Amino acid sequence: MENSKDMRTWLDDFKLSHPLVIAGPCSAETEDQVLKIAHELKDSDVSIFRAGIWKPRTRPGGFEGVGAIGLKWLQKAKAETGLLMGVEVANATHVKLALEHDIDVLWIGARTTVNPFAVQEIADALQNTDKIVLVKNPVNPDLSLWIGGVERLYNAGIKKLGVIHRGFSTYEKTKYRNIPEWQIAIELQNRFPDLPLICDPSHITGKRDMILEVSQQALDLNYDGLMIETHTDPDHAWSDAAQQVTPKALKQIFEDLRIRKESVDEADYNQKLSRLRIEIDDYDTKLVEILGRRMKISNKIGALKKEKNVAVLQNKRWNEILGKMILEGEEKGLSEEFILKLFKAIHQESIAHQEKVINN
Repeated sequence: MENSKDMRTWLDDFKLSHPLVIAGPCSAETEDQVLKIAHELKDSDVSIFRAGIWKPRTRPGGFEGVGAIGLKWLQKAKAETGLLMGVEVANATHVKLALEHDIDVLWIGARTTVNPFAVQEIADALQNTDKIVLVKNPVNPDLSLWIGGVERLYNAGIKKLGVIHRGFSTYEKTKYRNIPEWQIAIELQNRFPDLPLICDPSHITGKRDMILEVSQQALDLNYDGLMIETHTDPDHAWSDAAQQVTPKALKQIFEDLRIRKESVDEADYNQKLSRLRIEIDDYDTKLVEILGRRMKISNKIGALKKEKNVAVLQNKRWNEILGKMILEGEEKGLSEEFILKLFKAIHQESIAHQEKVINN
């Protein structure tokens, strides 16, 4: 698959003066709920109404969607509002039912993207379809797997393709539900600059009060659109309540987002600068998280030294670490002065942690 200006045709055909917006509830719950939300989004920047019909849950026992009956509700919502309708599909049966109900946009979820067999089954069922098909990143940070999912659809003759960045799962506790790993989406964007790229801040954050922040980051990186989960009563939603916003809040987000309108040269500069800064922010966050985990290990070392009545400072060990880090830093283009300052600060913080443990 090679990059082509034709990849953007379906998006350009919307003739939008703002980023593409896909919005709607995490799950279709009742016909009234679907229609109410769709009508509240009708006169806004939303072009595509989304609703989960089949909900793959991490563990059994959760709400797994209303099933095919929900497709009829979406048909009615489309007839009444004129919005395009979108659903997630995970297998050929889902595809067949979605096509029978004239769903306009189908997306492949993160849990499905990770399985090439499942993606190929969907691609075969969608052979030469004229529908818009979007691929969410896999749950694990694997760019090749993400691109591979798009390629399977491309090889099936599907022309209206795009990708959705929804973040990546991690066992580590961070401020995100799914860590963005912006550099992975940026690399995909660099390889296929004309493949529409949409951000899903709802799944990245898992918190409604962070939606605006992450949406702005995405637009600063020149993303083409946003997918934001929206519910009239989010606190009582049947799934993912914490990450859904009301239609009113969504419209306020549209007003608060900054879409730059500089000249071409200035826009190109700002987009490149924003990309680089977001990459730096991403690595800085990781550095702080790694240092936090390192100090937890220092606490454990302090507890062990306390148990054995061993002194905190071990000069031989410290000098060995410092010498090793100076050599490794030189290989990475880091000056000896910087490494000395950095690791002296880390060492001092580590000593402080151990002393606190020993003296308590």
